[in-house]
Amino acid sequence: MANVKFSLIYECQTATPTRAGDHQIFAETLEQVLLAEELGFDMVWAVEHTALTMYAHMSAPETFLAYVAGATSRIGIGHGVICLPPKMNHPVKVAERCATLDILSGGRLHVGFGKGGTEQEAGTFGYRKADLPPMIDEAMRLVPRFWVEDVVEHDGEFITVPPRPIHPKPLQDPHPPLYQACTQTATLADAGGRGIGALVLGFGGPEEIAEKNAVYRAAFRDRDPALQVGSRPTEHLAALCPAIVLDDGDEARRLGIRGQRFFMESIGHWGSAGKTPLPDPSTWVDGEEKVGVVEATIGSETVEMDLSDAAKALRNTSDGYGTVDDCIAYVTRLINAGADEILFLCQMGTIPQEPQLETLRNIGEHVIPHFR
Repeated sequence: MANVKFSLIYECQTATPTRAGDHQIFAETLEQVLLAEELGFDMVWAVEHTALTMYAHMSAPETFLAYVAGATSRIGIGHGVICLPPKMNHPVKVAERCATLDILSGGRLHVGFGKGGTEQEAGTFGYRKADLPPMIDEAMRLVPRFWVEDVVEHDGEFITVPPRPIHPKPLQDPHPPLYQACTQTATLADAGGRGIGALVLGFGGPEEIAEKNAVYRAAFRDRDPALQVGSRPTEHLAALCPAIVLDDGDEARRLGIRGQRFFMESIGHWGSAGKTPLPDPSTWVDGEEKVGVVEATIGSETVEMDLSDAAKALRNTSDGYGTVDDCIAYVTRLINAGADEILFLCQMGTIPQEPQLETLRNIGEHVIPHFR
């Protein structure tokens, strides 16, 4: 377990989608990242989403990560992930931005690729989500070529680049480690077959991580070297771990469940093309409402959260909500299921800053040392 990484991932979710709310969420995120650097966290990851009010205001991760790189000296920085529809992020610009950031950060960059999770995002740039996978595959194979070849020429189905030298080259040789967002079993097989890392960004829990890990490891082991994406094979599975860790375990679970409900209702709105309303936390009454099953589609994976009995949900939460001991037990299960990296998700829309900071301190001072 000594080699397991402990990281943070940020959506910049906010229950206050205003100018002031945007300013606050980025200020709080930076405060957390600076604390994480002091506490020994390994990585900070930033998602990329566009036009998803409340769910994710992290729409320019390249700018955020550049600022983080300049404000820190040690912690790794990761794109989790860059959306690769060409009209959203052309592969030439992705290669240039990432290489520059890798240089300026002193070689701390990790790069994940994906397509975006909703029709809302795809449609913003004139696409349909179902049409994206082949163009994402083409783009993710093209980006690392710009990092290792002096001149690249490409005439593909979706992208054409005349012979061009692309600069700069990244500091890491041959290039930063590569990953793929994985929200269903098939994408785990894709990541393994491509010889890159898997970022499992779902709420499935240790049992589901174990199933996905088996698929990923088999695909990586049996991959065809000719299908390698980039020049740096990376066998690595990172698992999402929603976590609120407080001295008061009941309060941690209460806050965590509210935060996860916000997460799922907000993505449920955009994943259902607005059929599900955006969350309204001002109407929530802890322990009294009979919400039923909250269902949401995250990427291509449907997840459920049973809130038909709020008291039961508090007792049976299967995430990293609770005390330090609760968190250690849950993280142990994720590691035993095959996780090489724990992606702690603390910033969910309804959770105040102070419990998040206490969570980071508890993880940094107690959970991480337990495994080191």
